[in-house]
Amino acid sequence: MSELSEELLHGPLHQWHVDHGAKMAEFGGWLMPLQYDGGGVVAEHTAVRTAVGLFDVSHLGKAEIRGAGAVAFANRCLSNDLERIQPGHAQYTLALTDRGTVTDDLIAYMRGEDDLFLIPNAANTAAVVAALEAARAAEGAELEITDLHRSYGVFAVQGPLANTVMAAVGLPQPADYMSFVDATVNINGADVALTVCRTGYTGELGYEVVPAWHDAAAVWEALAAAVEIAGGRAAGLGARDTLRTEMGYALHGHELSTEITPVEAGIGWAVGWKKAAFWGKEVLTAQKADGAPRKSVGLLATDRGVPRAGVNVLDAEGNIVGHTTSGTFSPTLGNGVALALVDPAVELGQALALDIRGRRLGVNVVKPPFVKASTKA
Repeated sequence: MSELSEELLHGPLHQWHVDHGAKMAEFGGWLMPLQYDGGGVVAEHTAVRTAVGLFDVSHLGKAEIRGAGAVAFANRCLSNDLERIQPGHAQYTLALTDRGTVTDDLIAYMRGEDDLFLIPNAANTAAVVAALEAARAAEGAELEITDLHRSYGVFAVQGPLANTVMAAVGLPQPADYMSFVDATVNINGADVALTVCRTGYTGELGYEVVPAWHDAAAVWEALAAAVEIAGGRAAGLGARDTLRTEMGYALHGHELSTEITPVEAGIGWAVGWKKAAFWGKEVLTAQKADGAPRKSVGLLATDRGVPRAGVNVLDAEGNIVGHTTSGTFSPTLGNGVALALVDPAVELGQALALDIRGRRLGVNVVKPPFVKASTKA
């Protein structure tokens, strides 16, 4: 085993990935599959768009807030408005700093007024839990806030044939987008408790399945067999990134960070502006009123070449007007695409260029997504 492998955390499916020819890479302190032998990123990406793909995203964090008033407490902390949803539904939300920038983006599962399950990003789980615990202590609230990072696996079944796979394994299929169910299903003769949410990160019809860590291998193997029968394949985090970039979905560390606000990132829809309180509200509200110094846009390549993150965006005169936050080749379009933070004066349809090691790559400003979403189909 390599020194890198020994330093990083392993998910519950680590050996399965190794046995199936996965190229492993570091994600948020975890060693996770980047792609598998037998096709690579493009084949896995295409399987999700045309059939079905199965992702192991067990590196994602898990946490829980329990006790009287748990949801009301979280609503005073996190950006979105939990009063907009009911038990049995999940919500995309943000943990902000006192400067209105993004500590993390996460999904909040409301099981009841006194029980909230959270899925933050892997590298940020400890920071989110610490911020919540500090707020709890400041309020003197009698709540239990627990880091459950290694208590659950998380698998994403994504693609037009996702329902076929779920039915084949006997898993529930919540009807409404961002709704979830807690269920007990029979996997190979054993009862397994898990949560299934109608969500994902690809723009396709799909579900995220959350079993206990010790049941993860059995659930994964059942899903992997059903995916193969349906003509799909296991997919690594390389395809997950190309899929989410095609949809213009923000990724923490790229479009979101402690130096970027949700107004700049174009996800103000994840902020409950009318709420009495949330972390960073005063600063963020002022930025919304005054206008942000940057905005997020999509860039579609007009020249041959692959955009990359962290390169300068240039106007027609060669002036730097921003920088890319993500960039990749879109297998669906057969073209380069990027997301960028740019000067607010940049307009849709404007011709710009990326400085790729001294070579200019022409791009046009567009509004994401780059491809049509099927998420709510």
